[in-house]
Amino acid sequence: MPVSTAQLASWLERYAAVIAEHKQYLTGLDAAIGDGDHGINMDRGFQAVIARLDPVRDKDAGTLLKTTGMALVSTVGGASGPLYGTFFLRVGTALDGKMEVADKELVDALEAGLKGVIDRGKANLNDKTMVDALTPALARARARLGEGASIADALSAAAEAAESGMKATIPLKALKGRASYLGERSVGHQDPGATSTFFMLRSLHEAVVEIPQGARTTTG
Repeated sequence: MPVSTAQLASWLERYAAVIAEHKQYLTGLDAAIGDGDHGINMDRGFQAVIARLDPVRDKDAGTLLKTTGMALVSTVGGASGPLYGTFFLRVGTALDGKMEVADKELVDALEAGLKGVIDRGKANLNDKTMVDALTPALARARARLGEGASIADALSAAAEAAESGMKATIPLKALKGRASYLGERSVGHQDPGATSTFFMLRSLHEAVVEIPQGARTTTG
């Protein structure tokens, strides 16, 4: 069953709510190895996204997600704005003109977003960044679709893989961003960007299966 623009709008609303709920937690993670502003910045950005949502809610998926990306680029400080902004801009570009998104199209678009993040941030797997959650998540989603799973099941598997990738950043030494300045002292801390990426993919799964907002899946 294709994913509708209404479900994608619900994704953004759910993610904004989760970021608002966990902004202090994300900021605490960032305080240990970064500038201590990840949650605050992401919350500011997604409140801007929500403020711009109504005029584009009924438009195509590309317009909806590119509007999201532009809002994040213009309002989020630090590395998060360019990286998350690029992610949503690339996803939106891949979905230009689509009012409904087929299973493979959605995963293709998310992978285009990942490529944008890698191009922008120059991060590789195991550098202790959001890439460590996003890469295994999308690989798992692609594999599940190849096995004949529904998009709902594929996104559930993606969220689980993102959670595992997030937790796997704890023993890593940061090689990118402000955290890399700490060297070995970054070991033992969970990456905030990988954490917000897990929240993002869990929110997408919940939007697609239309779990009541505020309820939680068993993932996370």
